[in-house]
Order: sequence, then C-alpha cells, then structure tokens
Amino acid sequence: MPRRLVQLYLGLVLYGASSALLVRAGLGLEPWNVLHQGVSERTGLTIGTVAIIVGAVVLLLWIPIRQRPGLGTVSNVVVIGLAMDAALAVVPDIDALPAQIALMVTGIVLNGMATGLYIAASFGPGPRDGLMTGLHRVTGRSIRLVRTGIEVAVVGTGFLLGGSVGIGTAAYALSIGPLAQFFLRLFAVPEQGTGTVVVASRSPRRAILRR
Repeated sequence: MPRRLVQLYLGLVLYGASSALLVRAGLGLEPWNVLHQGVSERTGLTIGTVAIIVGAVVLLLWIPIRQRPGLGTVSNVVVIGLAMDAALAVVPDIDALPAQIALMVTGIVLNGMATGLYIAASFGPGPRDGLMTGLHRVTGRSIRLVRTGIEVAVVGTGFLLGGSVGIGTAAYALSIGPLAQFFLRLFAVPEQGTGTVVVASRSPRRAILRR
C-alpha cells in the first residue's frame, strides 16, 4: 500500500508537470489540454484550474453510466491541475525551436512515465478514462471508437476556443500508447508473496500480467 500511494501521487504530480512542459514548448498539447487551454484563454482562469473544473464535470457524467470512482479518480481531478499550475509558475516560455522540440519530447516521455506510475498503482481510472470505458460498456462500441470520438470532439472544441494544436499533439497521439504500455510494465506492483506482477484495471481491458 505505501508503494502504491507513492506511485499514485508521484504519477499525478509528474503528469501535471509534463503537461506544463508541453504548454511551454508551444508546439501543441495533448487532446484534453487543448480544451483546457482554450477554455483558459476565454475565461482568464489558469489552465490547471480549468483542468480541475473539467475533471469534476466529467466525473459527474459518471453518474448516469454508473461508474464508480476510486481514490485515484478523485485525486486525479485535483492533483494534476495543481501540479500543472505550479510547474507553469517556474518553467519559463521557450522561443528557440531546438529547445522547444527538446521540451516537447521530454514532456511526452514524462507523461508516459506518469501514466504508467499512477495507473499501475491501481486506485481507479482518471475521470476521462472512466468516461471512455463507461461509454464503451453502456453503448457496446469499441474502446478505440469511443476514445477517438471523445478526443476528436475535445480537440475540435479546444481548437475553436483557441487551444494549441500542432506537431506536439500528433507526436503525443502516436507515442503515448507505446510509452504508457512500457512504463505500466516497468512500474507494475508485484502481488505480495508471488512472483507475478499485476496491473489491475477497473475497465473492461484485461489486467497486464508479467512474471
């Protein structure tokens, strides 16, 4: 349990910090942060504050699809937004293209690591992932189709509101799956008294097992 708690909160803090690096790189954000940045531009709220508000709204959408939040779900709503704003307060804007690319790559890799850390802790999915798996369950549509539909809608809305879409958005979309899978296996928590490593999941996806 102590290790899992450390993984959960370290992962969430690093996730927020990695998102801040992508903001400072200025080459495009991951899908949900395109929306968060767009709303931030329109309202004057910090992007981290918007991420918290949107996360809470998404969590309310769990009610009609009967999803059950865990500690990780609620922590995800709050910690990532706070960590993102804290990192943005200390990381300056970058103008030189080589430095922007380096910051983008660092942010994407760190995001994959953070995803592996907090998901492997097995305290429940984030609100956005839970919405995806809940809609998959109640509609019978594939995870891929549901996720694609959600993220296209999120990116399109965010872009119209002024969110940043660019090479960083495409690079994130192409690389985050393999990165997350690698770090999930790396940070999987062994079951006590066995040699089996289990990444538990409350989604319809099967657990990842490694001996």
